[in-house]
Amino acid sequence: MAGIELKNVKKTYLVDGRELPVLKGIDLDIPEKQITVLLGKSGCGKTTLLRVVGGLEPADSGEILFRVPHKTAFVFQEPRLMPWLSVMRNVSFGLKREEIKPEEIQSIIDVVGLTGFEKALPAQLSGGMQHRTAIARALAYHPSFIMMDEPFAALDYFTREQMQRELLRIQQEQKTSILFVTHSLDEALILADQIAIIRDGKIGQLFSIDVPQMERDVMSPSMITTKREILSHLDLTTGA
Repeated sequence: MAGIELKNVKKTYLVDGRELPVLKGIDLDIPEKQITVLLGKSGCGKTTLLRVVGGLEPADSGEILFRVPHKTAFVFQEPRLMPWLSVMRNVSFGLKREEIKPEEIQSIIDVVGLTGFEKALPAQLSGGMQHRTAIARALAYHPSFIMMDEPFAALDYFTREQMQRELLRIQQEQKTSILFVTHSLDEALILADQIAIIRDGKIGQLFSIDVPQMERDVMSPSMITTKREILSHLDLTTGA
């Protein structure tokens, strides 16, 4: 079932007095309770589409239809934590006072694996732990969709791999719908139920990955075949 349906969504920016079309007519169904990954090279419009779907920027034209209750949260490339607030208070940051239920916040902290660090400040956390706090903050908002803009791009290989596993575990436990931006094909193959390739401002191709995420091996023959097929649809020759 489509949680969000996009119909001919367009977005143009004005740069130095000239129009720069970024989204040229996006048509896409984003299923609920799944991870949809937007994949493409830098500058192809992934982040713009994420921001438009999440309501941070308006589309110039087209339709964005929410088939489930419309409530979104964001996780950005940087954790964007308040450095003077503890983990507990960062997770509840942005909630109204009447929405803050300590036992519920504690449960979310437990889910992301930060039990025992409730009173720690961001400077006392590793990079991976800071990103877990950012994910917990998004979950505390009880969104119907979480928009994630390359949240693990700045992490080292081992921490990034760990965070990918943590995200999958959390998503499967919480049944959260996620729209995830990356330019890493391996990350897309690890995380996605559906991969949408953005090329020249449109959806170039859609791929459904049927192997359960926790059982995937990007070096297996079947995944290498899928990887080669996706690479054949990516625009690797021109700038965007």
